[in-house]
Parts: sequence; C-alpha cells; structure tokens
Amino acid sequence: MAKVALKNAEELALMREAGRLLALVFKYLDGEVRVGMSTMAINDLAERYIVGELGARPASKGQYGYQYVLNSSVNHVVCHGVPSENQTLKPGDIVNVDITLERGGFIADSSKMYMIGEVTPLAQRLVDKTYEAMWQGIRMVKPGATLGDVGHAIQHYAEKHGYSIVREYCGHGIGREMHEEPAVLHFGRPGKGLVLQEGMTFTIEPMINQGKAKVKTKKDGWTVVTSDKKLSAQWEHTIAVTSTGYEVLTLRDEERV
Repeated sequence: MAKVALKNAEELALMREAGRLLALVFKYLDGEVRVGMSTMAINDLAERYIVGELGARPASKGQYGYQYVLNSSVNHVVCHGVPSENQTLKPGDIVNVDITLERGGFIADSSKMYMIGEVTPLAQRLVDKTYEAMWQGIRMVKPGATLGDVGHAIQHYAEKHGYSIVREYCGHGIGREMHEEPAVLHFGRPGKGLVLQEGMTFTIEPMINQGKAKVKTKKDGWTVVTSDKKLSAQWEHTIAVTSTGYEVLTLRDEERV
C-alpha cells in the first residue's frame, strides 16, 4: 500500500483556506443556477469567479486532459458529466456540480446537488438520503477508526433506504495533488481497511443510485451514467482527521451549526 501523506499544521491551514474559498464558489453559484441555464454557463461562471474574484486556480482544468473547471452530472449521470452549451437545465432536473480549487499549493474538492425548479418527491428523497449518507460516513472519522467503518456507515444507510452504492468510483486522499492515497470506498466492513491518523486528508463523496448499482461510461470517455437510466445523486466534502475527530474543510455556510 502506498504511503498516506500526513499534513502538518501549516499545510492544514493552507488546505483550510482552499476549502473556504471553494465553499464561496458554491455560495456564488447558489444564486445563479436556474432553469434554462446551460451546464457550460455554470462552468464559465465558476471559472470567472474562481480566477477573477478569488485569485485561485480551478484545479480540474487540464487535469488528465480535462478541458473544464467542473463536472455537471444531470439526473442519471453518476459522475464526470461534461459541461455543454447544448445541455440546458429543465424544471425537475437534479444536477451535481463538482469543483476543485487550488490555492497556496493545496487543493480542495467538493460537490453539491442542485434541484432545478420543482423536483419530484422521489428525486428529492434520493438527494436528501445521499446527503445524509455522506454525513454518516463523515461522522465515523477519527483517529483509530478505519476506512471500513466509514464505508460501512455509508453503505448501511443507503441500502437501508432502498438505494445502491456505486462501487467503481470512490473518494481519495487530497493535498498538493488532487488524487493522493488512500482510496476511500463508500462500502465496507467495520474494523477493516486503513486505520485513520491525525493529519490525513481525503474526500468522502458517495454516488448513490435510485436503481441498480451498475454504471457505464459514455463514448466521450468521461460521462458515467446509470445502466438502468434511473437517477443518481452525489455529495462531496474534503475532510481532515483531527486529534479528536474530523474537520470538514469545505463546509458551506448553510451547513454550519
């Protein structure tokens, strides 16, 4: 197993700042994402805000040859949806907006679901339960816990409510690089897997399907969709393991208690 980089206090401060700025990007988009907007327009707004207003770098642009600053995954798109001028948001759509931001040499990664107009109760339930599943995993994070504890908490909650967990894609370590060790699975067995230590930083980002877990990748090589065309939802935060538990580095204002 590759070594997991532990961040010191100075590095965590830089990651905390990147996370704070990324939360501001979503706060800005909250007032902009609406019916009739193209997913490319969301991409362009985010880029202008990250670069022009925050003086930061959109870390996804150019990574692995990807041309855009975010992923926009609508309805049955599980993840990695590519922004397009030809894709406009319609009433009833649900869309995951996934953004990475680099500032001071460190990267933050987060995603949020947007409900466009009035969505169906079944779509709203999926979005809400996926959000809570993410938090079920986050609350397991503390020194001495395992990644199996995190994955099991997410899986148990999602399956208890009748949903399936996408297994091909997972959370990841993050810091100076977008993708570091460890891989953070959203399923697992309690007590199994990597033991968490103070200073670890990683994402928790469950992808949860209304129907079966099976997915496929479209011909563009990026867009992942549910095989049965049923809805999928995802939320994501960047997490640091602290001496007593966890800190959500990308926490947004509406989530603070």
